[in-house]
Amino acid sequence: MEKKLSNWLAEHKIHYTLHTHPAVFTVPEAKIHSGHINGAHCKNLMLKNKKSGQLYLVTIPYDKILDLKLFRKMISAPKVRFADENDLSDFLGITPGAVSPLGLINDRENTVIFWIDQDIWNSELICCHPNVNTETLQIPKEDFHNLIKFTDNPFEVKNDLPYL
Repeated sequence: MEKKLSNWLAEHKIHYTLHTHPAVFTVPEAKIHSGHINGAHCKNLMLKNKKSGQLYLVTIPYDKILDLKLFRKMISAPKVRFADENDLSDFLGITPGAVSPLGLINDRENTVIFWIDQDIWNSELICCHPNVNTETLQIPKEDFHNLIKFTDNPFEVKNDLPYL
């Protein structure tokens, strides 16, 4: 984990347990290397409205597939696509394969809208990368909630995200 992130977590009194493992880029790899870690494991998608430029970070359970067609309708944005590597780097300070809600601490202008599945939000432990894909943080629910609130990014907890 980068020193900047560990300092931010300490400054904001966010408790966590750090687990290291080989790099994971896919859900099947994550199941092998971090599936034993107790908690709700996340899949994170960085999306961009190509027309307006609005960015969305969507966090869903690792075993779900977001229906992009229905998600576009849900947010009335037919031009939503996956954000590119430059957007990941410029707004969240991360690279592909390491997308995480923890990247929101790097969004100084609070331009990224965070959407999270209610099942993840309500979990007692949330597991996500600390902006690198060789580690997983296991964060208690209240600390995770505080983490998201401390970023000052707009966020929505959704119980109706569309899945395939």
